Amino acid sequence: MADSSSNPLDAPGVDPFTVAAQAAERIAEISGVARHDIALTLGSGWGRAAELMGETVATIPATEIPGFSKPALVGHVGTLRSVRLPSGKHALVIGARTHYYEGHGVRRVVHSVRTAAAAGATTMILTNGAGGIKETWTPGTPVLISDHINLTADSPLEGATFIDLTDLYSSRLRGIAREVAPELDEGVYCQFRGPHYETPAEVQMAKAIGGHIVGMSTALEAIAARQAGMEVLGLSLITNLAAGIQKTPLSHEEVIEAGRAAEPVISDLLARVVERL
Repeated sequence: MADSSSNPLDAPGVDPFTVAAQAAERIAEISGVARHDIALTLGSGWGRAAELMGETVATIPATEIPGFSKPALVGHVGTLRSVRLPSGKHALVIGARTHYYEGHGVRRVVHSVRTAAAAGATTMILTNGAGGIKETWTPGTPVLISDHINLTADSPLEGATFIDLTDLYSSRLRGIAREVAPELDEGVYCQFRGPHYETPAEVQMAKAIGGHIVGMSTALEAIAARQAGMEVLGLSLITNLAAGIQKTPLSHEEVIEAGRAAEPVISDLLARVVERL
């Protein structure tokens, strides 16, 4: 069993892609599904999409899969789910995100993405709950991610590994999402290190450098997905206006509540997007 105290990704000299391959093999063994075509990481507010997409074949505690550990964040599920879509394809739904702020290192942050790629997925859908800089976005608004600014000062790439990030958040997939919901707006996502929320000054910095969304996930995962050759679709649920834009203090309870309120609508939206892939 993989847990936070003894994780194979932390062993000296280990190849993270080998651990991802072992994880994918274990998922196939437990689920009985040899290959998953699509993978989704479901952040705050997006969880019910898994129930709407198709038939659940298997639900696997993440701690039974090599390299995964129990999520530190209340409100996150801690499972991997294999879902058979109406098209006959299979989706791997990841409800066990490791956040950068947990301090486990980038390998663990992107392990779920690398596992999805090793399981056969060619499309990676990354979702999150985040703060909005645009004042026209109200809590509960889903927004497409058009690009990102990585403010963690870190990368999942190791050594002299050079990966082009042009059109990282696929314009083709964003077009499909807009066919389902033409009203979808889009913006540039800024990943901060966390776990503290951004200061009003940091939010203004993000705005000045071209950001529209602030959060604590997704960018590092997207880079790893590109390295693995996957096409990426990113979606943020605006759970609150960012610090200084919103005039009241931010709280994790507010994020959870906004996600809960928006969940039926955005989960249906995501399920309809997946149906077209």
